[in-house]
Amino acid sequence: MRAVIDPGKERRSINFIDNICFSHVTDLEGNPLDLYLSLMVQNGNSEMRLASGRDDEVSTGLQPLIVWINGAGWRKCDKNLMAAEMVWFAERGYAVACIEYRHSGIGHFPDQLIDVKTAVRFLRANAAKYGIDPERIATMGRSAGGHLSSWMAMNTDGFDSEEWADYSSAVKAAVDFFGPVDIKECNLIEIERFKNPNHRWHKIEETHGGALLGGDPATMVERSDAASPIFHISEKTAPIIILHGDQDPLVPVSMSEAFYDRLVKAGLEAQSELYIVKNGGHGTRELFQDECKEKIHAFLQKYL
Repeated sequence: MRAVIDPGKERRSINFIDNICFSHVTDLEGNPLDLYLSLMVQNGNSEMRLASGRDDEVSTGLQPLIVWINGAGWRKCDKNLMAAEMVWFAERGYAVACIEYRHSGIGHFPDQLIDVKTAVRFLRANAAKYGIDPERIATMGRSAGGHLSSWMAMNTDGFDSEEWADYSSAVKAAVDFFGPVDIKECNLIEIERFKNPNHRWHKIEETHGGALLGGDPATMVERSDAASPIFHISEKTAPIIILHGDQDPLVPVSMSEAFYDRLVKAGLEAQSELYIVKNGGHGTRELFQDECKEKIHAFLQKYL
């Protein structure tokens, strides 16, 4: 069959740029380590640029940026594991960076937060190169990534490395998918589960929260608050939207409810949103349906 079609050009092409090094750090043994990110961005006709040195696409201007942070209990996780889910946002005009951070096997808190902040500073420093608006940056993460995204919303001083030090790591908004924002509560839940001989762990240092904290197991519970964004809300806290399944077996929905309540008590109700997702488990498909993404899109449009 031979035919002429006229699809128009309403939808813009999304380019995927992988393995961009944004940080040089060390692991727990002092070994050098490079951290990478990938970037999805509507920045023109990449084929035309590569083939002819010019671009026939009209620029849409600088795009707001979402920094995506994966979960997996702060354990090792491919930065691009959820990249396909993030295409939804890239198609709506957001640049999306999927970033690495030191997992708990090679770094203890606050290394993870330091790495996310470094990624934001790097992207702000290179905003013109990638067509990003440096004034419109948000974070988004699931589970352990939700914990780190919530931390980013706190806009807390004291967790910035010297890399890209001339640029701010502050964000305008954050999205928290079922994040374990209270590490002490997580650790107490795990200690209670130790009573079950079939539970996967029987020492606090083996748990996700324990591995994140590192150090003396005897002091892990009392040190947990320092790693919990729920206890660091202030007037600097950026707008935050929380989504949590009501059937989550790993991070109880009550933790996000308590987080939201604290935001309200701090006078931040107008800029805070909590959506409890019916029948949602821990990272199950209910959380990533279009209805949930539309809620996030509306929220980010308001604050970015």
